[in-house]
Amino acid sequence: MTPQPTAGPGGAVETVFRMEFPRVVAAVARIVRDVGIAEELAQDALVAALEQWPRDGVPDNPGAWLTATARHRAVDLVRRRETYARKLAEIGRDADLVTAPPEPPADPDDIDDDLLRLVFTACHPALSAEARTALTLRLLGGLTTAEIARAFLVPEATVAQRIVRAKRTLARKNVAFEVPYGPDREARLGSVLDVIYLIFNEGYAATAGDDWLRPALCEDALRLARVLSGLMPKEPEVHGLTALLEFQASRTAARTGPDGEPVLLADQNRARWNRMLIARGAAALARADAVASGPPGPYVLQAAIAACHAHAYRYEETDWHRIAALYALLAARTPSPVVELNRAVAVSMAEGPEAALPLVDALTEVSALRDYHLLPSVRGDLLSRLGRAAEARQEFTRAAELAGNAREREMLRRRAEGMGG
Repeated sequence: MTPQPTAGPGGAVETVFRMEFPRVVAAVARIVRDVGIAEELAQDALVAALEQWPRDGVPDNPGAWLTATARHRAVDLVRRRETYARKLAEIGRDADLVTAPPEPPADPDDIDDDLLRLVFTACHPALSAEARTALTLRLLGGLTTAEIARAFLVPEATVAQRIVRAKRTLARKNVAFEVPYGPDREARLGSVLDVIYLIFNEGYAATAGDDWLRPALCEDALRLARVLSGLMPKEPEVHGLTALLEFQASRTAARTGPDGEPVLLADQNRARWNRMLIARGAAALARADAVASGPPGPYVLQAAIAACHAHAYRYEETDWHRIAALYALLAARTPSPVVELNRAVAVSMAEGPEAALPLVDALTEVSALRDYHLLPSVRGDLLSRLGRAAEARQEFTRAAELAGNAREREMLRRRAEGMGG
């Protein structure tokens, strides 16, 4: 378990842990080539800090102190485990017979950054989605297993097991601690972005539990996205994801009422939207457009949709025709029944509920949406707007039964009751 200091120099260790732990782990992983061992050595450095800082004082650059301490331990470990001296001596005897192979030319797309290597390693496709998420929050977000467990409402032992198995899988498969480049990078980058987006979404609209929002998860995901944008400035989809999260996070204060109940987009007080985050989202989207060399990717398209909402000062000013067109592009780029459902909502706002209902009805036959509570919720809304109250009530009731989040379930029940008997 990672030390959890609380006050004085110990409090400084906790602060540095949150800020510097990913970079410490990344720097050490480059030496030992194993994220599990790297994390243990980083934690050893934290223990050393807890022992020394109260006695000697907090160093001027505590992050560098932790990194140097962990690196020294990593080098010692490598020296103990390897017999480099003997091997070098043997090679040296015949050095005149040995010709080193030429270094391969540097790839212009290669990125030499330890933290970025850690991102791609934690999100490696060899791991399950749950394992990637837990390992990313642990190594990149600096969260303890207890904090991850609370965030996702699962037992701490489950999270610990996922993380341990993930580290073992990476070691067993001898996953290289590197940033992929060339054709492999795009596929691997998608996994990284998906993990960050999943973390954000779980905080933005919790799938289970009593709270509709979990702001800490949103903050962790947004911080990871911003870091990734700085590390990969030439990747439009990275900027697209960052823009999307900035826009989404800007609405946080308006998404719940006084008692924590969800507030629908149409009813939100837009004066409470964070204009600074909206401006940051617009800047990130502009960066995505500036470095793009082809058609927009899914995160850039979703960010453009979010921008339409962000730039409408009143709900009535929303450009639903543009949103529907963007969803059509997104559906063509990444076909998905959830995207089609969102497109149907946009079509209902642009052309009326009668135009959207056939689109939603077609989705009722899709097995992947059979237990998706938002499908009957959207259908109930369309039926309500068409004056078909009894059918709408049935749909809202079914949506409430499927909803895993207590706040959302109660909101859907109230909507069902509002449809009368």
